[in-house]
Amino acid sequence: IVFFFFSSRRRHTRQRSVSWARRCVQETGYQRRVHGDIRKDMFLELAALDDSTNTNYFFGYLGIACALVFANLGSAYGSAKSGVGITSMGVLRPDLIIKSVVPVVMAGILGIYGLIISVIINQKINGVDAKTYYPKNGFSHLASGLCNGLSSLAAGLSIGIVGDAGVRANAQQEQVFVGMLLTLIFAEALGLYGLIVAIIITQQ
Repeated sequence: IVFFFFSSRRRHTRQRSVSWARRCVQETGYQRRVHGDIRKDMFLELAALDDSTNTNYFFGYLGIACALVFANLGSAYGSAKSGVGITSMGVLRPDLIIKSVVPVVMAGILGIYGLIISVIINQKINGVDAKTYYPKNGFSHLASGLCNGLSSLAAGLSIGIVGDAGVRANAQQEQVFVGMLLTLIFAEALGLYGLIVAIIITQQ
């Protein structure tokens, strides 16, 4: 009787343990499904957040900043470097100051290039819906801004160096002016190349 009592008690305990384990497994599976649904919903929310093109807008507006900032840096360096040469030359030859302002004018045009591209990119960004502004648009606008900005920066460095040396040499030998002017034109062409390519990229 005692043996039968303990054996039945052990069998009942084992069955209860098995049922409890099955219930835990079922609950765990349910929880996994629930957690899986939660993770899926989070992923969809992140995907929807990405579809709102926050990252794409970042690259687009970064292109605007690069176009304007780098172009203005080149323009500022070219104007300042040439201006130093003009003021130094003007002490001895004040009659050549107006004639020697050409490098400063050409350097100032570089800032206009950056302004033009920045306005075009801004209109492109504001002219489309948030859901239709794809990564390709953001990358193309960034590339456009870099093309224009860095090209204008390189042109500004060239104009500043050539303008400084050119106006000083022109004060001593006026026949240098034509050669200096041609050099400045080809230096300015670097920024114009960047402007053309940037406009082509923004139109795609």
